[in-house]
Amino acid sequence: MALTDAQIAAAADDLLAAEASRKQIGLLSKRYPGMTLDDAYAIQTAQMTRKTRDHAILGWKIGLTSKVMQDALGIDTPDSGVLYDYMRYDTGAVIPKGHFIQPRIEAEIAFVMKAPLEGDVTREDVLAATEYVTPAIEILDTRIVRKDEETGQTRVIFDTVSDNAANAGIVLGTERHDPSALDLRWVGSIVKHNDDVVATGLGAGVLDDPVTGLVWLARRMATYGQRIEAGQVILSGSFIGPVECPSGSRIEADYGAFGSVSLTFD
Repeated sequence: MALTDAQIAAAADDLLAAEASRKQIGLLSKRYPGMTLDDAYAIQTAQMTRKTRDHAILGWKIGLTSKVMQDALGIDTPDSGVLYDYMRYDTGAVIPKGHFIQPRIEAEIAFVMKAPLEGDVTREDVLAATEYVTPAIEILDTRIVRKDEETGQTRVIFDTVSDNAANAGIVLGTERHDPSALDLRWVGSIVKHNDDVVATGLGAGVLDDPVTGLVWLARRMATYGQRIEAGQVILSGSFIGPVECPSGSRIEADYGAFGSVSLTFD
């Protein structure tokens, strides 16, 4: 049963308050057992409507692109979230202590667009609309608890999508590459946490080709009357599992000839 407008507004209010106070709320999937994926995107959009009064949309993120993560959540589709201007950091950034609730990071390839993408686009359309690609790190955070203490119930896709696909920040590298000149399936990263290698991965982990993520996103957004705009940044999806980043974490993502990205959590 679909959520009412009042329920969607209440959930959006609670998530915005959680982000501001850095205090998590309970599982929305527990509060609203009958909620749907459309409800979750409606909650995400309700937050976007309010945030864009004060902030510009930087772009979009694509999540849950790996088969392993989809199987773990019992789904067969990625998800997406909104990137806002205040979420952007340059490589080498230092994140103040307590700025996030439970930060984690993922390594990705970011697409910076020079033309809009809308509707039933193709791989060739994505490449033609992309100004350049660059290495990136996504900062994840959770305004919803990962696990309900009372029941042991864990987050599901409805919670994640409602919570803006767990997005909290984006760190961009300085390198710029023509995506048409590279096979992005073979662009990978060695990720270090405090000098220890904790993850490695290749672009092929993202739907077999990161470009495919943007094809999916443009088509999904069209169903909600949205489109990717020129100048926006698109995180194409992670090819590593999330890396926990408690206070004192130093992260380096080495993409070889493609570039590098780093950040520190105070």
